[in-house]
Amino acid sequence: MTIANTDRHSVSRTRHVERPVEAERLSAALNAIAETGEPTSPEIRKRILAELKAHLGEGREAIRAKLDEDGRGGLCAERLSALMDGLVRAVFDFACNWICPSPDALLESFCLAAVGGYGRGRLAPHSDIDLLFLFPSKQTPRSEKVIEYLLYILWDLGLKVGHGTRTVAETLKSVREDMTIRTAVLEARFLCGDRALFDELVRRFDTEIVAGTAREFIAAKLAERDQRHARSGVSRYLVEPQVKDGKGGQRDLQTLFWIAKYVYRVSSNEALVGAGLLSREEYRLFRRCDDFLWSVRCHLHFLANRPEERISFDVQPELARRLGYQKHPGMEAVERFMKHYFLVAKDVGDLTRIVSAELEEREQKNVPRLSRLVRSFRNPPRKIGDGSRFMVDHDRINVANDRVFESDPVNLIRFFHQAAASDLALHPDAVRLITHSLGRIDRAVQHDPEANRLFLEILTDPDHAEPVLRAMNETGVLGRFIPEFGKIVAMMQFNMYHHYTVDEHLLRSVGFLAGIESGRLAEDHPRACEVMPTLKDRTVLYVALFLHDIAKGRPEDHSTAGARVARRLCPRFGLTPQQTETVAWLVQEHLTMSITAQSRDLADRRTIQTFANVVQSLDRLKMLMILTVCDIRAVGPGVWNGWKGQLLRTLYAETGTMMTGRFEEARQSRAVPHAKARLAESLASWPEAERARMLDLHYPAYWLRVDPDRQARHAELIRSADSEHRKFAYEVRPLAFEGVTEVTLFTPDHPRLLSIIAGACAATGANIVDAQIFTTTDGHALDTVFISRTLDHDEDEQRRGERVALLIEQALQGRVRISEAMDSKARKKRRGEAFSIEPQISIENELSDRLTVVSIECLDRTGLLYDLTRGLSELNLDIASAHIATFGERAVDTFYVTDLVGHKITSQRRQSEIRMRLLGAIGGSSAAREQKAS
Repeated sequence: MTIANTDRHSVSRTRHVERPVEAERLSAALNAIAETGEPTSPEIRKRILAELKAHLGEGREAIRAKLDEDGRGGLCAERLSALMDGLVRAVFDFACNWICPSPDALLESFCLAAVGGYGRGRLAPHSDIDLLFLFPSKQTPRSEKVIEYLLYILWDLGLKVGHGTRTVAETLKSVREDMTIRTAVLEARFLCGDRALFDELVRRFDTEIVAGTAREFIAAKLAERDQRHARSGVSRYLVEPQVKDGKGGQRDLQTLFWIAKYVYRVSSNEALVGAGLLSREEYRLFRRCDDFLWSVRCHLHFLANRPEERISFDVQPELARRLGYQKHPGMEAVERFMKHYFLVAKDVGDLTRIVSAELEEREQKNVPRLSRLVRSFRNPPRKIGDGSRFMVDHDRINVANDRVFESDPVNLIRFFHQAAASDLALHPDAVRLITHSLGRIDRAVQHDPEANRLFLEILTDPDHAEPVLRAMNETGVLGRFIPEFGKIVAMMQFNMYHHYTVDEHLLRSVGFLAGIESGRLAEDHPRACEVMPTLKDRTVLYVALFLHDIAKGRPEDHSTAGARVARRLCPRFGLTPQQTETVAWLVQEHLTMSITAQSRDLADRRTIQTFANVVQSLDRLKMLMILTVCDIRAVGPGVWNGWKGQLLRTLYAETGTMMTGRFEEARQSRAVPHAKARLAESLASWPEAERARMLDLHYPAYWLRVDPDRQARHAELIRSADSEHRKFAYEVRPLAFEGVTEVTLFTPDHPRLLSIIAGACAATGANIVDAQIFTTTDGHALDTVFISRTLDHDEDEQRRGERVALLIEQALQGRVRISEAMDSKARKKRRGEAFSIEPQISIENELSDRLTVVSIECLDRTGLLYDLTRGLSELNLDIASAHIATFGERAVDTFYVTDLVGHKITSQRRQSEIRMRLLGAIGGSSAAREQKAS
């Protein structure tokens, strides 16, 4: 196919764009400067550069102001490209006329073309400027000087310039060998110089490169797209998306145009309609998506003042403000902006499927008739189900006719049910018909018993639930069939904890449940996989997971509102009243086990009793444990770890023991006499005097809280320290399955020991997740902290733990000031600075029989635990245990404390003093005072 009009390579693809600062005025200004002296002198060059900087700065500022005024992202990109065109042409002309003037210049034909994104006629504020210098044969000394002058001027302006210097033949050779260069030249646009030379390149590119290679180009671009998605995150619902290269981003739309241009030689986005790839309605959607993404990207570049493509948390609020989003009840302005972004990303995915389907159909038609006939015999369409609705078409499920959803809208649910039953991917033609038929899912379909029965079977299918539900969501069926789900589609939560949008999180949680039921996750979650087959009703658990966050984005607590939604939806799904109540309870309490496990002392009897009172039955305990595992796993990569698993298993086991009446028996076995007898048995080889001393070394709390294996290791550590007369001894023990490293310290007690430990961990980048603090009868501290594992190999974690221990020893000896060691860490900018959390401090005496529980919830930061523990020690409080949980930017730290004589803190005046002191510590006042004092 030949190019009908080469002029399409020299103009903007869409519309005339007014230039903020006239290019002609720039050329005149440069000429005027050159006339005042020697054009090649450093002084003239300095003045030329200053004029160009002013021109570029004035132009960009005018374009930015226009963007703020009209919000037209695509037009902004065209204005920026036009600005750059004028500047490049002016410098090129100046170089030809003043730097290297030649009476024989016409004999030295060469041209300058824009390629890549710049060739498309659209630029983001800090995009690369890609140029192609084209020659009929080799360069001449004059042309070499012109190019050098132009490039150095552009670089001195701070522009990132990519360039190639080639003949037409060399260019064609490069595009044959490199698909990236081929795509860049596909977008080539004439700027200045010898127009005939540029036209020759276009003609030969079309006849020698494009002809007959459409299939190769399509395959390469789609493979490139998949690799790009893998690099930036395979889900389009990551809450810090890449606007350029992410799934559903700009590059996906550009890929569609590249393919259409290459295969059908279209010259503009509008031509996608003329080529039959998109309908008029679909093209309007294409334009809306394109303009929105350009608006986001241009604002992002202007805001960051660099080529930033990631919509990170710290820029999202300001982007929302600039784009005009307002706060609504239950949703911040930033959350409304990001929901719009994800809906656009979903629309881009829909457009990608539509064009892919059309290309696939045309590819089938382009196969020679005999080959098509042979292929049809090998893989003929065949009917499935009752044969009247659906068929298998090239190993994918398709509709038997275009009226299948019109004749019975319940078929929109049956289609996905059949896809799951037959284990088939969806045919693009069927997907397109589904998206055009969504309006047929009305209240009658939503309440149709057959439709709800089919949906429930899809939801509870352990082999296909997640992929089929995701397909229903991508096509819009899920949100139409369950309007409550539709409200949370593409909804993001503005925090660092959740990695995905709410709908994606729910689908992933169902997928993890399916993995547990099938046994695929037995290595990661042995207890959950062991318990799952013993459930009385697996359906209840699937429904509860699907609904547990369905009320996010409302002004009220989403757990309470979600339970109300569950009571309304479950009867519609066909669940019994008893099942409905259980689902509602699971939704209401879906955070309870996680919070209890991570922020309460699981060795405290009152903790277990309180939790057991909430759960009330073993079957509920089992379901809540599995639901909690799936919920945490679905939050995002790296959120689940073995330590959280260990805490959940401990809470599950202790609660189960209490509910079956064996708690007192188990507690009795851990009682002081029994615990001492067990340790004495394990120390049988020790001399009697040493063994007796060790058994008298600990207070009752130690014997009740520490398991026998740790008691034995502690005994060896203490014995070793005594025999070697060491004042400071430590043991480091990496725990791979739990995902933590245990660091145990034995040293003379110190009033600020825990704060020193916390500071040392902060200074070395170690994150404390739990701490056990004990004092021996001879005045020593025996403290154990558990730090999150960050390295793959135990020997590396061992060395890391030892560095923490040695820093603690140096701090106790006065050789290192913890505040100074933490200083470099504190100076680094944290992503959490984009967030604001009102501190919450609670002091409760009902959560433990003998300890006061102090809970702090606030914005996490480096050194927070150091400041909190220092504040508590300065208040003369004795910390018995600390439980540290972090949910993204939110820290939830809990301390079990007494006064110095072991009593609870009951005085209101004393509690107020603690609150005020901790509020000051949250602001970093402890460290600040220490710095000031030094």
